[in-house]
Amino acid sequence: MAQADIGLIGLAVMGENLILNMESKGFTVACFNRTVSKVDDFINGRARGKNIIGCHSLEEFVGVLKKPRKVMLMVKAGPPVDEFINHLLPLLENGDIIIDGGNSNYQDTIRRCAHVESQGKLYIGTGVSGGEEGALTGPAIMPGGSSGAWEHVKPIFQKIAARAPDGAPCCEWMGENGAGHFVKMVHNGIEYGDMQMICETYQTMKEGLGLTNEEMHKVFAEWDQEELDSYLIEITADILQVRDQDGNYVIDLILDTAGQKGTGKWTVIEALDVGQPLTLIAEAVFARCLSALKEERVNASKNLTGPKASFRGKKDNMLHDLRQALYASKIVSYAQGFMLMRAAAKEHKWNLNYGAIASIWRGGCIIRSVFLGKIQEAYERNAGLENLLLDPFFKSAVIKAQGGWRRVVTTAVKLGIPAPTIGAALSFYDGYRHERLPANLLQAQRDYFGAHTYERVDKPRGQFFHTNWTGRGGTTSASTYTV
Repeated sequence: MAQADIGLIGLAVMGENLILNMESKGFTVACFNRTVSKVDDFINGRARGKNIIGCHSLEEFVGVLKKPRKVMLMVKAGPPVDEFINHLLPLLENGDIIIDGGNSNYQDTIRRCAHVESQGKLYIGTGVSGGEEGALTGPAIMPGGSSGAWEHVKPIFQKIAARAPDGAPCCEWMGENGAGHFVKMVHNGIEYGDMQMICETYQTMKEGLGLTNEEMHKVFAEWDQEELDSYLIEITADILQVRDQDGNYVIDLILDTAGQKGTGKWTVIEALDVGQPLTLIAEAVFARCLSALKEERVNASKNLTGPKASFRGKKDNMLHDLRQALYASKIVSYAQGFMLMRAAAKEHKWNLNYGAIASIWRGGCIIRSVFLGKIQEAYERNAGLENLLLDPFFKSAVIKAQGGWRRVVTTAVKLGIPAPTIGAALSFYDGYRHERLPANLLQAQRDYFGAHTYERVDKPRGQFFHTNWTGRGGTTSASTYTV
């Protein structure tokens, strides 16, 4: 007899915690794992005495689900998702729903959605953010896919999701096919940027100002009470004061090589594909790549020299400037992320609700912050906002922060401290606000060596011209194209 409201496949930490979250909200959940012994371990362990049904085969698993059946996959992204889809489809009926809750590439989700729908079933690809703690207590959830599936999963997803400060569930429908996983990908790219900006600020405090871990802990704790109030600032403050059993600060014992799972890289690749200048997130990804070259950097440190200067100003003034630089750079990072979503929505014909996206990111997820409420308000003021930098609140904030922002970048350069994302943010801001950029010279160069043509300021857009720069090139020009 069908008993379970939803079933979940994949009993790693995220899968187990989501099941426990669902059960705690009043839902009966069926579970299955390819390694069946994990099912028994879970049922006899964390799931003991709860409304959770352990299954030893997919047939048994499907058989205990209420119709329309809702099957959530929490397995490794890539081929394992396709394998389970292919195993499940013959066991399901028309109208049943397969949900991929992993970090899948949104292009895979577009393909899978079309395939599952062609078999008469429904498909959802959903981002789930918040890590293992969020999965257990309430994550941010970003579903997209077959529109007919939303009404069936909405009561479950919105009940298990985190709550924003105003009580709204941090879960809303993103759009068709791959929209949910695309929004989650951009979320992760922004997360890369947020983390790298904080790291650059930390290095400037430590190396440039000579602050102790305890002093930096106090600074970040103070910032967490102001406009930078966020989960990542909060945990940074916590990290800086933790010592091991020998009394050593743990942060000082951690090797400076960063890992990454690929979603930041995907975000940058997508930005290149749709022609959006995601400069800050790209620098955040490359900063992780550079950190991984530990042995090369150790060797380079013995051979390459830099400035001998030391900071001679007032530390309190520089800390104020650092806060302003971090805030302004954060605005640019999110502006770039929403630029990417806007371009992708146009290309894929998604109707993304940018205010709703900012709203669901306010709780549960890694980038949650009070800042996101301001983004939500910006899109509520103007749903067609071209760029966050043009919103009155953010325009005013960046202008106010600009002096400190520039002083931080200048100081970092003088001291030889790398600040790739904060510097990239300022360069983007200066480029975006310039009516005229030197691309006229670039186009002249392209036309000179490749006859690629150019447009003229005194002629209508869309008319292309070629100059015989040397007198030897002739009049033949290349066709125009945009990459």
